Amino acid sequence: MSVTLADWGENSSGDIDVASGESCQIPIGIRGTVTDSSISQKPAYGKLKKINASTFEYRAKAKYKGSDTFAIKATGQGPKASGTSVITVHATIK
Repeated sequence: MSVTLADWGENSSGDIDVASGESCQIPIGIRGTVTDSSISQKPAYGKLKKINASTFEYRAKAKYKGSDTFAIKATGQGPKASGTSVITVHATIK
């Protein structure tokens, strides 16, 4: 997983590689505390579920190979800033 994380209140993006039919966990890695989170854009070729406020799980559709995109909205408090951020994740399914 490769992610460029901004501070709270700024949007971020990241890239993941997942095997077809497999899953991976996506932790929200912005410094500080996550107070709330939700799915702001569902993936088209997989399933995304919230495990807890700071962790989500993405499962790629079986027998699908290609790309998928989804977004997580998270609110939190960090050492320098607080606010809501949208983290867009681009998945490559192999």
